[in-house]
Amino acid sequence: MLPRDIIRQVRRLQLRARRAVQNLFGGEYHSVFKGAGVSFDEVRAYQPGDEVRHIDWNVTARVGQPFIKRHIEERERTVLLVVDASASLDFGTGPHTKREVAAELAAVVAFSAITNNDRVGLMQFTDHIEHYLPARKGSRHVLRLIRDVLFFEPTRKATSLRVGLDHLNRVQRKRAIVFLFSDFLDDDLDPILQRTARRHELIAVHLDDPRERLLPNVGLVELEDNETGERLLVDTSSAAVREGYAARAEEREVALVKTFRGAGIDRIRVSTDGGHLEQLVRFFRSRLRRAKGRS
Repeated sequence: MLPRDIIRQVRRLQLRARRAVQNLFGGEYHSVFKGAGVSFDEVRAYQPGDEVRHIDWNVTARVGQPFIKRHIEERERTVLLVVDASASLDFGTGPHTKREVAAELAAVVAFSAITNNDRVGLMQFTDHIEHYLPARKGSRHVLRLIRDVLFFEPTRKATSLRVGLDHLNRVQRKRAIVFLFSDFLDDDLDPILQRTARRHELIAVHLDDPRERLLPNVGLVELEDNETGERLLVDTSSAAVREGYAARAEEREVALVKTFRGAGIDRIRVSTDGGHLEQLVRFFRSRLRRAKGRS
């Protein structure tokens, strides 16, 4: 039996996620993520206004009048939430930690998926595979998924996106929609992201914190790496230190943008300082505008 405070937190997150799906998304999820393919529905007589390209010429020739072949979209998709569970996601100087932001966004995506009759699954990784929840449908399944994102305790602290995505590519043979939640504080990302993007529709949810981009002027502070435990004394009153820190953060950002673009991956950048739901909505609406522009 789960402790009552954990149940309450999961239920609160469930309500917030459902409200976001109902009030913010509307039909965006359905429109952005098309079905896995099309299947035959029926052949019927041609009616004025039907697309000429849908005429079934074999049937038309046989019966002597035009008939069209109709197909319907196979709607059901598999949505996988691949979540970085390393110790760096416990960091947050805003209202939330990165892990809490990931949990709320994962809940919204999961409820959007099951509302549209898609299956949703979860994989959590550090520098090895920590937890795998196969894709299923249903609200109870999503509640377990939310609980696992919020409260699952990994056995390790370090990060390896290569380990996580290699495993995903082995176990998920069929093309899926993959939301990858991470702060991307890892090296040599290009090859594995490119391989995964060729197999799946990969969306990077980039979790960050304002203090990872800019240091405040607060004098001497001791910084600790959550994953390695390494500590460093930093004089934030030094303008050179603050400028160097910001410059390295900008270099990481430029390199990440180049990596995502090179692999054809959409990125949603969200922060612990709030506004993450709005960023998710903005992503869906941007994708919808692009889809309409191509049609």
